[in-house]
Amino acid sequence: MRDPYEILGVAKTASADEIRNAYRKLARQNHPDLHPGDKAAENRFKEISGANDLLSDPEKRKRFDAGEIDAQGQEKPRGFYRDHAQGPHARKYEAHMSEEDMAGMGDIFAEMFRRGGAGRGARGGFQGFGAGFEEDQFQQGGGSISATMAVPFTVAAAGGKQRVQLPDGRTIDVTIPEGSEDRQMIRLKGQGMPNPRGGPAGDLYVELHVQPHAFFTRKDSDIHIELPVSLNEAVLGGKVNVPTITGKVALTIPPGSNTGSTLRLKGRGVLDRRSKTRGDQYVKLRVVLPDKPDEKLKAFLEGWDAGKAYDPRRQMESQT
Repeated sequence: MRDPYEILGVAKTASADEIRNAYRKLARQNHPDLHPGDKAAENRFKEISGANDLLSDPEKRKRFDAGEIDAQGQEKPRGFYRDHAQGPHARKYEAHMSEEDMAGMGDIFAEMFRRGGAGRGARGGFQGFGAGFEEDQFQQGGGSISATMAVPFTVAAAGGKQRVQLPDGRTIDVTIPEGSEDRQMIRLKGQGMPNPRGGPAGDLYVELHVQPHAFFTRKDSDIHIELPVSLNEAVLGGKVNVPTITGKVALTIPPGSNTGSTLRLKGRGVLDRRSKTRGDQYVKLRVVLPDKPDEKLKAFLEGWDAGKAYDPRRQMESQT
C-alpha cells in the first residue's frame, strides 16, 4: 500500500481537519455508487478509505509516523531477546539474566495470561501471545489475536460479509451484523493462534472501522441524507428516487417544497440491535438550479412582479 499521506494528498504535518476534508473530497469523487462497474474507481476508493482509516486515528497515525506499523496498520517486525542473546553480544545478556531472573519472567507472563489471555497492544495492529508458560495455560487453549477491518458504511448498516487478511497470511470472511457500529468488536471463536499442544485454538477479535459515506450519515439508528431536487420538482411536486441503505425507494415531493424541507421514510434506517426496532431515514431537500441559466426562466422571473415583492430575509432583518 502507498504512503497514506500521498494517497490523500496531504502533508505529514496536516491537521485532523485537513485530513478529513481531503478524504471527503476524494471519497465523493471515487465512491463506487457514483461509478457503477468501474473497478479502478472502486480500488481507488478502498485505498483512500484505508489511508483515512489510519490517519484519522491519532494513535495509529502516531505509531505509523514512528515506524511501528506499516501503511496497512500492521505491526512491523521487531527484535526480541533471543535475537540478541544469540548474536555477537550474547555475553552481555548472559551476565545480567540469571536462571532466577528467567524464572521470574515466566511467572510474570503466566500471570498475564491468567488475567486475560491475549495481550492488548496499541489499537489498530495485530496482537497475539502464545498460550502461556505453564501447563494449565496450554490446556486452556491457544492465544487470542486481534485485528482491525475497514467496513463500508452500507455493509455495517445493512449487514453482510467482509473479508479480512491476517498478518499470518490467512484470509477470513467475517459476518458483519446488521446495525454494526464504528469500533465495535466481533469475536470469532477458534480463529486465533493454534494450541501447540493440541488443545483448542484461541479466538480472533476484529475491531470494525466503519468508513464514512459520500452522502449518508448516521445518528443513532436514523439515517440522514441531503437530496438535490430541481426547481420543477420543488415547485410542482412529484415522485423521485431516493437512495437508502438497502436500495432506491420512491419518495413523493409535496408541491411548494423548499430548501431545508425534511421528509421522513419510516423504517428505512438502521436496526437497533438492543431494542430490535428500526430507525427512519430523513431526507432534507436542497433545491438546485441548472448549471446553465435557462433564458425562458430568466425572462419569466424578470416579469414576475410577485416574486420581486417577496422578501425571504424579512424576518432576519427585523431581528437585527
